[in-house]
Amino acid sequence: MPSHPESLPLTNAGRNLLDRRRFLGDTSSALSAIALSGLLSEQNLLAKETPWTPDIQPDQPNAPRQSQSTPQAKNVLVIFCAGACSQLETWDYKPELIKQDGKPLPGGPSVTFQGPAGNLARPQYRFRPYGETGKMVSDMVPHLAKQVDDFAFVHTLTSKSNTHGPAENFLSTGFVQDGFPSIGAWVTYALGSESQNLPAFVAIPDPRGVPQASVNNWGSGFLPAVFQGTPFNASQPIQNLLPPKTISAGSDTAARDLLNLFNREHLKRNPIDSNLSARIASYELAARMQLSVPEISDLSTESDHTLKMYGADDSEDTLKAGYARNCILARRLIEKGVRFVQLFNGAYASGGRLNWDGHQALREQYDIHGRVMDQPSAALIQDMRQRGLLDDTLVVWCTEFGRMPMFQKGAKGRDHNPNGFTAFLTGAGVKRGVSYGATDELGFKAVENVLSIHDLNATILHLLGFDHERLTFRHNGLDRRLTDVHGHVINAVLA
Repeated sequence: MPSHPESLPLTNAGRNLLDRRRFLGDTSSALSAIALSGLLSEQNLLAKETPWTPDIQPDQPNAPRQSQSTPQAKNVLVIFCAGACSQLETWDYKPELIKQDGKPLPGGPSVTFQGPAGNLARPQYRFRPYGETGKMVSDMVPHLAKQVDDFAFVHTLTSKSNTHGPAENFLSTGFVQDGFPSIGAWVTYALGSESQNLPAFVAIPDPRGVPQASVNNWGSGFLPAVFQGTPFNASQPIQNLLPPKTISAGSDTAARDLLNLFNREHLKRNPIDSNLSARIASYELAARMQLSVPEISDLSTESDHTLKMYGADDSEDTLKAGYARNCILARRLIEKGVRFVQLFNGAYASGGRLNWDGHQALREQYDIHGRVMDQPSAALIQDMRQRGLLDDTLVVWCTEFGRMPMFQKGAKGRDHNPNGFTAFLTGAGVKRGVSYGATDELGFKAVENVLSIHDLNATILHLLGFDHERLTFRHNGLDRRLTDVHGHVINAVLA
């Protein structure tokens, strides 16, 4: 090996540097690359860190896993008001709308989603100040109104669709199209579950039926099927969980033991067969659920005080009582360590009879829907706080889009409005008594700190200890994520 640098052989790279034209050409392209990198960085279009995927054991796909960073919440409860609950009849107080009642919206659309637009219409309920914050809230939700000092409101959510099915998809999956994983599936894919005797993700349909987008709201999309939600409620148990009555308990146990023996022997011969491991884990969870699900669904162990607090003992309003029992079930699931619970209030499109889609007779229908939703939901949040569950649980109240400030022509209801609506968060990691963002003076459009559903989902993942830009799943050659290529954490609502 020569001892002096000058005696070293000339490399190809060194020879290229001696070529003046090539050297100048490389310099110009390098400067262009530096400029491009600067522009992409300014627009947050450069990947900040490498994608992150959880380490999942095939034979224990729902085993609890660590977050990317220290989480502030361990569980999530979503109260989903299906049908687009009006922000103008609940949380978004607009005194100017009261003044302009009966007048046309200046420069407003002549036609909205379902047809010609009518005149501006004042809120159909009186608003009053509540709590130390003096938050103005509608008389439609008096029980929830008493807790506003514990809530963080975001008043400027926007949606990509004004149609119920795609808008529900967007809220639950981050995409308006079918086929994408729900947020509950993303969370259980990332974190697993603290409960090994119950599903990691439970969807609780309303007593009136399933929402418009149905299973898309709790589906796994292209994630492994084990992470999809399990739908059941207090009145409708999980289907096909127990064997037919014609099969005795002894025969059922013997059959399962024999199947388990065959599976284990096959797994010994095929140790890298992860699909078989996952299937065995699913069957074993189903066997454990035969005992745990009937137990957690049995509300007879709840005290009379609790049933009354939720309204589950209301013999005159069976819808309210049914939804209240679902709320109690949601609390019990969170107590048992279920990672993600999606509680629906309202069902599918039905002219506003079964959900919040108030096109024709909004006040008449909301008198029913508000009574069903308000007391049980408020009791659920209050009960969880008293039991210390909100120390580890994030609660999100949401709907797929809002309603217009005008009535539809010839009707007494509001059309769809994806341009500005409200959600609130409470519980683990959430700042109390804040309202973020604002719609215009008539509640028609978000104008201050405008947000997307991607921002809401990014915030939920952040509170669980995840960077929404890094939590990914490789599908069809792309590192897919819940927030697509969008989303920012809403820091203003974080404690």
